[in-house]
Amino acid sequence: MHRIAVLFILFSVHITSTYGDVVGQFQQGVLDGWEVKKFKGQTEYTLVEEANGYSLQARSDASASALYKAIKIDLTQTPYLNWSWRVDSPLNGVDETTKQGDDYAARVYVVRETGMLSLKSLAISYVWSSYQKEGSVWPNAFTDNAAMIAVRNGDVRAGQWISEKRNVREDFKRAFGRDIKEINVVALMTDTDNSGQSAQAYYGNISFTAD
Repeated sequence: MHRIAVLFILFSVHITSTYGDVVGQFQQGVLDGWEVKKFKGQTEYTLVEEANGYSLQARSDASASALYKAIKIDLTQTPYLNWSWRVDSPLNGVDETTKQGDDYAARVYVVRETGMLSLKSLAISYVWSSYQKEGSVWPNAFTDNAAMIAVRNGDVRAGQWISEKRNVREDFKRAFGRDIKEINVVALMTDTDNSGQSAQAYYGNISFTAD
């Protein structure tokens, strides 16, 4: 079973989590509420000290594991996902539309669990793509229940911190044609198990806002 399906099944047991809009406080050196799910090997997630606080460092060497947090977000009130990230270098020679190329130096998931079966879950994965054009949307190589959105691509801004903002409710409409009003889980993952490469990325705070 591929990791996307495993994530859906894993997340389904957490749908009773409480509401909130502050998801990750990595820059304050806080990891409370985040859990690791291993798939192949283990991506190392470590809080590291920077000049203006902390960040979450992710290092993958032909490995894949996710860091996730069960938290309900009301998209009718706070539809905008905000985060910052930095990728030192994108992956080389991967076709991200294929199973062999389904690796990303950095990605942030939002998941809507609509039932106790994984087939009823929907997910959007915001990725730092290697080759897909910014703004591109395509189905995950392993399941149509997950859509990939290229927020950044290539190495033009590699090594730089970038702040992002996405309207998750509108992105679900765009990707699936459905008005999703609540999500249950936020996850992040740096993974290179399919390509066998190495990657290093950094993640800053994650939150949802009204605008």
